[in-house]
Amino acid sequence: MPDKNYFSSSFKLGILGGGQLGKMLLTDTRRYDIQTKVMDPSPVAPCRFGSNEFVQGDITDKQAVLDFAKDCDVITIEIENVSTEALHELEAQGKIIYPRPRTLDIIKNKSLQKNFYREHKVPTASYFTFENREQMMQLLLESELNPPFVWKAATGGYDGKGVSIVRNSSDIEDLPDMPGLVEEMVDYAVEIAVVVARSPSGETKSFPVVEMEFHPTANLVEYVFSPSNIDIRIQNKANQLAEEVAHKFDHVGLLAVEMFVTKDGHVMVNEVAPRVHNSGHLTIEGNVTSQFDQHLRAILDLPLGDTEIVRPAVMINLTGEADHSGPVLYEGIEKIMKSSGVSIHLYGKAETRPFRKMGHITITAKTIEEAREVAGNVNNTIKVISQ
Repeated sequence: MPDKNYFSSSFKLGILGGGQLGKMLLTDTRRYDIQTKVMDPSPVAPCRFGSNEFVQGDITDKQAVLDFAKDCDVITIEIENVSTEALHELEAQGKIIYPRPRTLDIIKNKSLQKNFYREHKVPTASYFTFENREQMMQLLLESELNPPFVWKAATGGYDGKGVSIVRNSSDIEDLPDMPGLVEEMVDYAVEIAVVVARSPSGETKSFPVVEMEFHPTANLVEYVFSPSNIDIRIQNKANQLAEEVAHKFDHVGLLAVEMFVTKDGHVMVNEVAPRVHNSGHLTIEGNVTSQFDQHLRAILDLPLGDTEIVRPAVMINLTGEADHSGPVLYEGIEKIMKSSGVSIHLYGKAETRPFRKMGHITITAKTIEEAREVAGNVNNTIKVISQ
């Protein structure tokens, strides 16, 4: 247990990024009365209200990050796309930064992340990396890898962006000329995720495995289910693998590990996120400790909380309808409020766009089957449209 007094004191936690993940993190900093300072480039970022101090600034700009961090005691992130150059300099000055800049450098570049798995013998899909389109085409010829396969941009991808499923040779022509990787398309039975927390002192706890279902066209998560229905031996294998990956990265904070379970029962890592994550949102209502509470405990080296499931839960991502852009309107929200076990989280975004994450809904029930049924009805009722 650290001697530092974080609560109702002059201690200040700096958060780079002020989106919905930060907004939900601030719910717990306010509950603990931990002072916060947040920076985000948008003047209407969701975190502008919940933080003690909000700074509008470019989190990828080295000098802006250095200036922001001067009076912060501990610095964390809610998005990977930050100036790690600034974070390395701050760490050299003695600032406490979690996740560590060297870990961020690897994870934010998907090519480096995949190379890390290969070097550390972490099971993952076969792949090759490239610096430009010409090199990619040459490697495709040499590898004899034929469609379908997955193309990923090395940097900058999120929420399905920067990822393409190449199903035929004509799809290759549409790929941009930029650094990235090509990996085999895994013939998986189910996609799962494990959110694991690790503190500076090495205490590690993982949340129970969740199952994910993806939107058929937007390439982002539509449903998350807890508990999962997969065999307990595979769940144990996934939890163990997630904790091993956190240790190999020497990670501090939350690490969301997305994985494939193949049809013959093998578990392999797809990719990770070094922060609170979409796959852990249902822990707010579904588990003893939420992922947001757990991240704070981890980066402050406080005792990690109980991750046990309290109630079965299903999370639905609320995303903008494909043909709507402009001031947001949540159609059908009053109807779903009548259903028992429905918790609505809106992210504070005034403008909707096609497939933009605008919020999420968690449904808890006595059984996962009951929660799934209610979730289907809720998803068919609420629509995120423009006014």
